[in-house]
Amino acid sequence: MSNSLRQSIRDLYEGPKPASDRFRYALVAFDLLTVGYLVATSFVTRGGQAETIDTAIGSLILIEVTLRLWASSNLRRDLVSFWGLADVAVVVSLLAPIWGEGLAFLRVLRIFRILHSKETLVQLRADFPQFRRHETAIRAAVNLAIFVFIMTALVYESQVGRNDRIVNYVDAMYFTVTTLSTTGYGDITLVGNSGKILAVVIMVFGISLFLRLVQVVLRPPKAEFPCPTCGLRRHDHDAVHCKACGRVLNIPDDGLD
Repeated sequence: MSNSLRQSIRDLYEGPKPASDRFRYALVAFDLLTVGYLVATSFVTRGGQAETIDTAIGSLILIEVTLRLWASSNLRRDLVSFWGLADVAVVVSLLAPIWGEGLAFLRVLRIFRILHSKETLVQLRADFPQFRRHETAIRAAVNLAIFVFIMTALVYESQVGRNDRIVNYVDAMYFTVTTLSTTGYGDITLVGNSGKILAVVIMVFGISLFLRLVQVVLRPPKAEFPCPTCGLRRHDHDAVHCKACGRVLNIPDDGLD
């Protein structure tokens, strides 16, 4: 019975069945709602009700993480992985009153992990033809958006209470975007050496992700289809032959313009 239940839970995370697809979509929706709640509460004074909601969210995440680790085929690897440690930090941050919601923004990394998993990508390609045709650009945009959110959250958590220019997520996001784009109006700056280091990280990595997005948007879209002979994966959507080895290809096409 125990092994059967464990396999059923593992199938929800990794299986190809419709129930698994719905479960992964539900996880993404839950994570988006959690992140939205954390952003919204930065604009109001937190009280006992907010702490109760934090505890409820933390408990739900704890249950989800516990079940996922219990069903894992490699518990040690998943627990000490970057993603596993991020989940643990989120749970502890929400359930430990002394920390409040300080590290809960790391939950956005769960969205990154799900959207980049092999099972979810296969599912999205099957469910949304437009995603399949513009996958590279969409994934680049998602990567940039997640980076902006994480940097915004780091700026907010590290500066609120000690920087009178940053009092909510909008202030932090404004600084992050102006720094990332190298606009640098100068009306908001980060205090302390840690703030300067964080600004450097935003500029270096943010510009790289932004340029990557611009590159894939301007570049003609490619079809993902491994050539049976040479293995080349990216081809023009209307390609008949592999440009590397000349093999005749049979690239699936939905007939979309």
